[in-house]
Amino acid sequence: MDLQDKVAVITGASKGIGKAIALQLLDKGASVFGLSRSNPEIEHQNFEFIKTDVRSFEEVRSAFQHVFRSSNDQIHIVINNAGLGYFGYIEDHTLEQWHTMYETNVNSIFYTSKLAVPVMKQQQYGHIVNIASTAGLEGYPQVSGYCGSKFAVKGISQSMYKEMRDDRIKVTCVYPGSVKTDFFRNSNIDPHDYMLMPEDVAEMIVWALESPDNFHQVNLEVRPLQPKGPKK
Repeated sequence: MDLQDKVAVITGASKGIGKAIALQLLDKGASVFGLSRSNPEIEHQNFEFIKTDVRSFEEVRSAFQHVFRSSNDQIHIVINNAGLGYFGYIEDHTLEQWHTMYETNVNSIFYTSKLAVPVMKQQQYGHIVNIASTAGLEGYPQVSGYCGSKFAVKGISQSMYKEMRDDRIKVTCVYPGSVKTDFFRNSNIDPHDYMLMPEDVAEMIVWALESPDNFHQVNLEVRPLQPKGPKK
């Protein structure tokens, strides 16, 4: 896909991977709408922030209606990046924490897809990127809720790509390992420089978006080479 003048929507655009993708797409000439609860404060003529809680279908629908009005009913890229996790034993999770993870990590993908896919099918063109995690490939102790939500993202993505490939819509699921972001704010883990950098993960995703139209990366798994640093 040539990214010049393409219309992109990114959830969770305020920081981390989402913000890094937004900046790189803008550099490529795309028009970017950032959906998040806080403003990423990106100063660019082709960027628009839409304050949105992705757990609410009504707020997501309102945001997409604005996107369609602003773009002559076009949308070429959706990056489902919004996500969060809580750490702890399964019996210690609160109901609010559990519901928040699934509403943010899983339901938001349904909401954006329900709104974007009909337009992409009409265009016969588009690319949806769902950002999961290596926690969507294997279970880890004290991350049951987060792992479960990311396993759901994997399953949804695999079904979506098979549903949409005949309409020339790509669906790519991304599985990053630990990334130096504020994701770990709800844990006792401190982000460090041996983790993946958000800009590097974003670059990989942009590479996938720019791939030839008949070249489809269904799954992209990436991990830090030495997550605990060099051997001592």
